[in-house]
Formats: sequence, C-alpha cells, structure tokens
Amino acid sequence: MVLNNIEKLLEKYENGETTLKEEQVLKHYFLSDTVAPHLEHYKPMFAYFSVSQQEQFTKDIPLKTTRKFNYKWIAVAAVAVVMLGFYLNQSSNNTNELGTYEDPELAFNEFSKSMELISKKFNQGASTVGYLKEVDKGASALNYLNEIENTTSIIFKN
Repeated sequence: MVLNNIEKLLEKYENGETTLKEEQVLKHYFLSDTVAPHLEHYKPMFAYFSVSQQEQFTKDIPLKTTRKFNYKWIAVAAVAVVMLGFYLNQSSNNTNELGTYEDPELAFNEFSKSMELISKKFNQGASTVGYLKEVDKGASALNYLNEIENTTSIIFKN
C-alpha cells in the first residue's frame, strides 16, 4: 500500500502537482534504506536535493555599484573652459573697444590670431587626453578575444 502511494506521489511530482508535504514524504522515503528496487534510480536525485538544500551562499554582495567615467567628456569640458577663458579675457581687456574694425584686412588678421591661439590651446588640451586612444586599442583587442571565445563555444557545443 505504501509503495502504491509513493508511485502515485512520484507521478504527481513529475507532473509538478505535489504539495510541499508530499515532496517531504518522497524525500524521506528516498533517503531511507528501504527503497523499492524499481525506484532506485530516483534515490540520487532526492539525495542531491537534500544536500543542496543545506548549501549556503557565504560571499558578500557589494551593494555599491561602480560607475564608469566617460573620459571623452573631459575634452568637451576643456574646450568649454578655454572658450570661456578667452571670452572673459577679451571682455576684460577691451572694455572700450566694440570689436568692430573699419579695415577688413585688419579684422581678418585679428581673427586669424584668435583662431591660432584657440587652436594651440585646444591641441594642448587634446594632447593630454591622447592616452585614451591606447585604451580604445586595448578594448578592441578584448573584442577579438570575445570573438574567439564565441567561436570556440560554438565548436565545442557540437
């Protein structure tokens, strides 16, 4: 009678229809020494469940996430600071001057000087963040490693 009940519970278990109490009955039966010979193949499964139920995760979980800093915005900020500096410098030096020129050639020369100064300062700022290209090269090399890993996983799956 008990064996018939266990077989019915196993059928319900395989269909996912058992309650927690019925699963405890099955686990207790398969952990005992008196298991029917035709049901022996279920014994390792229930033994694994009882062992895995006692396992605990002991590592600490970091609650603080690390933020990635986008270095490309440093160049944008540097250009904005340089342009603001030029604007403030020009406005403090030329308080009486309106910024207009009668002679077009003189205006062009002054514009060229201003652009040359901006170019020098921009290049000077851009040279300090030039190492970021090396970081991009390293990241692209890692992408090649990912492609190799994907390829080997495809090969070894088959």
